[in-house]
Amino acid sequence: QVQLVESGGGLVRAGGSLRLSCTLSGDTAGTYSLGWFRQAAGKDREFVARITWGGAWATYADSVRGRFSVSRDMDKNQAYLQMNVLKPHETAIYYCAASGPGRPSYIHPGDYDYWGQGTQVTVST
Repeated sequence: QVQLVESGGGLVRAGGSLRLSCTLSGDTAGTYSLGWFRQAAGKDREFVARITWGGAWATYADSVRGRFSVSRDMDKNQAYLQMNVLKPHETAIYYCAASGPGRPSYIHPGDYDYWGQGTQVTVST
């Protein structure tokens, strides 16, 4: 079992930056990849970024590549999502999620085993 808690959301103006954190607890010795998703009101949850266990590989949705950066600190059991040049349509609840090893895919919510409660990000015009 893994528990995930996101933090760092808030209100930011368009063009601004935020850094989200995801703290893992429980069975953190497992080889979990971590993903970030977001869900805007009335829309499906969508993939944002993912980082492998150990932090060797990071992957991004086309819409955020070059503006967002994902990282993790294995010693602190934390993962981060640095978001730059935010846009109003990126207003959403942002979630981190953990996926066990051996998954063939990582862009769908169903690819992940554990989820945090989410943190609200609001980007104003």
